Amino acid sequence: MAMKSFLYSVWETIEVGVVAVLAVFLIRSYLIQPFLVSGASMEPNFSSGDYLLIDELTYRFREPERGEVIVFHYPYDETTYYIKRIIGLSGERLIFKDGKITVFNSRNPNGLTLPEGYLPAGFMTSGKEVVLRDNELFVLGDNRNYSFDSRSWGSLSKKEIVGLVRLRLWPFTKVLAVEKPIY
Repeated sequence: MAMKSFLYSVWETIEVGVVAVLAVFLIRSYLIQPFLVSGASMEPNFSSGDYLLIDELTYRFREPERGEVIVFHYPYDETTYYIKRIIGLSGERLIFKDGKITVFNSRNPNGLTLPEGYLPAGFMTSGKEVVLRDNELFVLGDNRNYSFDSRSWGSLSKKEIVGLVRLRLWPFTKVLAVEKPIY
C-alpha cells in the first residue's frame, strides 16, 4: 500500500512538471518572450541591461503602428535581435529635413511632421528621402546619433518582427508599461 501511494505521488509530480514545462513553452513561443536590451541605440528610453517583455500575439491580429517599439530579427542576420521604434509604415514617403521627419501618406498628403516627444530636447534626425513598399516599415533607434537602423540598412520587412515591447521589468526602479506616443 505504501509503495502504491509513493508511486502515485511520483506520478503526480511528473504530471505537474510536464504541464508546467508545456505551459512555459506555449507562453514563450506564442504569447510573450523576455528580451534583454544590449547597447545604447534606444537611450534614454531603454538602456543596456533593461529586461523587457515582448508581446508576440498582437501583430497576428492587427498591423504595426507608428511609434510602437518592437523587437525584430536583423534582416541580414536572423540570429541577431534589434529593438527600435516604428517611424514609417507601408506605402508612406518619409522626408528628413532640418532634423525633423515628415511623413506623407493618404491621410496626410501635405505631410505630417512627427512630434517626437520621446526624444530628448535638441536631438536631430538625419536621413534621406525614403519610400516604403507594401509590408515594409522604417525603424529608428531613439538615440539617433548612435543607432544602427533603417537609415543604414534600409526598410524592415514586417515578417522580421518578433513582437511589440509591452513592459520593462528591470531595473525595478524603472518598471514601466510601454505605450506608443500619439502623433
